[in-house]
Amino acid sequence: MPAERRATVNRSTGETKVRLELVIDGRGKCQASTGIGMLDHLIGQIARHGLFDLEVEAKGDVEVGQHHTLEDIAICLGQAFDQALGERRGIVRMGHAVVPMDEALAMVAVDISGRGHAAIEAPLEGRDISGLDSDLIRHFLETFATEAKLNLHARLLSGVNDHHKIEALFKALGKALDAASRIDERLGGEVPSTKGTI
Repeated sequence: MPAERRATVNRSTGETKVRLELVIDGRGKCQASTGIGMLDHLIGQIARHGLFDLEVEAKGDVEVGQHHTLEDIAICLGQAFDQALGERRGIVRMGHAVVPMDEALAMVAVDISGRGHAAIEAPLEGRDISGLDSDLIRHFLETFATEAKLNLHARLLSGVNDHHKIEALFKALGKALDAASRIDERLGGEVPSTKGTI
């Protein structure tokens, strides 16, 4: 196992203040306080099903709008993954997961490639998911992928209930990130790329 893979990111703007701590090789513990209950729940899904330890504290004017709070948390989460993974030595690099939740089915595939890109197919029926603006889900995932410098494909394969669809998507994200960030002893600490660098 390499040195402890962890990162702390602080971000302070005129609209938000975010502090985020991430441990890649954790146990799925999460403490999230963002002022947006559904977002806390979704962050908890990433941590629990990815077995990452996450602490997130965010202060922002959610009465004015959730956009900046959610965006800045996605920036911090992506930067924390980027920093904690370092040179990506010995990691599996690619991972995927297909996760059901009741009638919903979600698929996420990631490549920790050093190139931030997101392809999201997540049709939702309503504009509100338990108090979270559903339009922001795509933005969160795209921002996270850019800042984490990874390729992210996320697709809702089926579903009726928006809460179930989004929760399945975030569980799948956690599991795919876990699979891709694991250490493969066969690599002997080498970077998983024919270029020798990511």
